[in-house]
Amino acid sequence: MRRPPIEPVVWQPPRVVGKPAKGTLPPLTVVQVNGYGTEDVLVDKGHVFTGVEDGRILRLTPDGRRLDTIADTRGRPLGIELHPDGRLLVCDAERGLLLVERVSGEVEVLLAKGPGLRICNNAAVAADGTIYFTDSTSRFDLRYWKADLLEHRGTGRLLRRDPSGTVETLLDGLHFANGVALAPDESAVVVAQTGFYQLDKVHLTGSRQGSAEVLVAGLPGFPDNIATGSDGHLWIALASPRVPALDLSSRLHPALRKAVWALPDALQPREKRVVWARAVDFATGATVHDFHGTSPDFHMVTGVREDAGTVYLGSLDERAVAHFALP
Repeated sequence: MRRPPIEPVVWQPPRVVGKPAKGTLPPLTVVQVNGYGTEDVLVDKGHVFTGVEDGRILRLTPDGRRLDTIADTRGRPLGIELHPDGRLLVCDAERGLLLVERVSGEVEVLLAKGPGLRICNNAAVAADGTIYFTDSTSRFDLRYWKADLLEHRGTGRLLRRDPSGTVETLLDGLHFANGVALAPDESAVVVAQTGFYQLDKVHLTGSRQGSAEVLVAGLPGFPDNIATGSDGHLWIALASPRVPALDLSSRLHPALRKAVWALPDALQPREKRVVWARAVDFATGATVHDFHGTSPDFHMVTGVREDAGTVYLGSLDERAVAHFALP
């Protein structure tokens, strides 16, 4: 299929704040699954849940001894969360915002993919059932996510769906809106801008209700899904370190990025093979943990979840999930 055209804009990538840790990744356990692209992970009652490229939702034990297909969205599941009613909330790039029954596999569409929802990517759910979720871009479908990073027009949004079904926009103009996480006390929601190396916080209560601020700026890599850990920290999946050639081209004439987009896949800038997860303080954005390293059989961390001292990882580019114990 022919790639869609892009219309890049010139922009100045922010400087990296701080330096990435090196060689800090604890021993990694990699658990193979029978599907490609375990983009996100959810942990509940001793099981790990993930979605794969062919539409299936998988449930497995951390040791990999048991693996079940519990549902098929017939789309492309990305972010997975636990809904207060016990079902799985699934962000599906081809179907929209879904609720999935874990026993029967029945799928309910809360908000269908369409003109108002191009790539439903990641979500967080409040105790009352309010859902905060991202629409990554209004320009491209998931298979062309690199086009949005190259074009950099900022058409992503952070949305809120209340229990009555009303949907409103909390933030727009986001550069590939991605991960979403709620503060432990639900006083704020945080969203990741993959294309801007940044996390933004929207206050939901108090005197600053409705206002937004930058929580973490100048990340050294591309933030993907984010999640609130059982430790109360905000965990960030960093899919890859920054690509210097991409940052350089962003400052130059847009024609250069058009030329890059026209290149065959093998010649385009690629992510680096690393395993990277970082935890920050919800209030200040200060780094609490930074686990960075390499593994021969796992890379491109796009999903992260800390549960009771174990950090679970998903990947858009692997047929596996992985986990490690906090030191």
